[in-house]
Amino acid sequence: MYNRLKAIEDRYEQIAEMLTDMAVISDIKRLTELSKEQRSIEKTVVKYRELLALEAEVAELKELVKEQDPEIREMAELELAESTEKHEALIEELKILLIPKDPNDEKNVILEIRGAAGGDEGNIFAGDLYRMYHRFAETKGWKVELMDAEVCEAGGFSKISCMITGESVYSQLKFESGSHRVQRVPTTESSGRIHTSTATVLVMPEADALEVDLNMDDVRIDIFCSSGPGGQSVNTTKSAIRVTHLPTGIVVSCQDGKSQHENKANALKVLQARLYDHMLQEKEAKEGQERMSKIGRGDRSEKIRTYNYPQNRVTDHRIGFTVQQLDRIMEGKIDVVIDALLLEEQRKALSASEEE
Repeated sequence: MYNRLKAIEDRYEQIAEMLTDMAVISDIKRLTELSKEQRSIEKTVVKYRELLALEAEVAELKELVKEQDPEIREMAELELAESTEKHEALIEELKILLIPKDPNDEKNVILEIRGAAGGDEGNIFAGDLYRMYHRFAETKGWKVELMDAEVCEAGGFSKISCMITGESVYSQLKFESGSHRVQRVPTTESSGRIHTSTATVLVMPEADALEVDLNMDDVRIDIFCSSGPGGQSVNTTKSAIRVTHLPTGIVVSCQDGKSQHENKANALKVLQARLYDHMLQEKEAKEGQERMSKIGRGDRSEKIRTYNYPQNRVTDHRIGFTVQQLDRIMEGKIDVVIDALLLEEQRKALSASEEE
């Protein structure tokens, strides 16, 4: 562990020196990359230096414990116990900091929600989930930009997608992909019978041009009129865009932008994210069961969570986590579930590193 920490500190110092080089300063792309790398390891370096200072202090206290003077010895013993406790806590903190980071953790995301089983109720639930994530984003100070929405007459959406931008968005939302199940009495149910419906969530890290080489010769672009609830045309101007990636068959539509140009840009952005997600899944499939060993596979078909309204209960099936706070969670206070998922991810990563 100490060798790894020293290597990280050396790299931190190397980057600091490189950032004073005029050749780097004049290269915006290189400057941004190095600054981002430095920020990503800064906390680890600070904690490592704190650890070294604490160990030097512990060594001095161990010498003082040998003193003949009972008052000095007693004071040293008390401080040594306190410093030893701090040392153990720092070691544990550094173990977590040394867990390999997901390279996508700092990225913005494209969030897509679709009504699935349950007809109108599934679409209404898709709208409830969108509102939940939107409110959660607001509490984090993130920006939510609507990209496309297919509104349903009964309420909610058959499909809605948005871009969420801010600090470390993917790290917080990456476990949300999958099938979300709701159990409640629909407003249209006269007998009071509880129905079960589902909506699917897909969270994709935003991809840049360096990660996905999108050849426009492989893309077919269709232009059509935007439509509202029930499929009726909402304007006479052809501003909605559908892009099809011919090699993979991936299709993306966008119609909520103010212009054809904006819808095209959004559609291509979503297409890039889909292609990047496709690449990630193929890579993980080739590398074996890595995806399976994580908290869920991120597949849309995987049932990840149940929202039970009569019992005010939310259960995440991947980690067996249950909390009676559905009312708060649907208002965007989903930190309690996300924190539990992140803790389980850390536990699994620490366990894997200890076995190596």
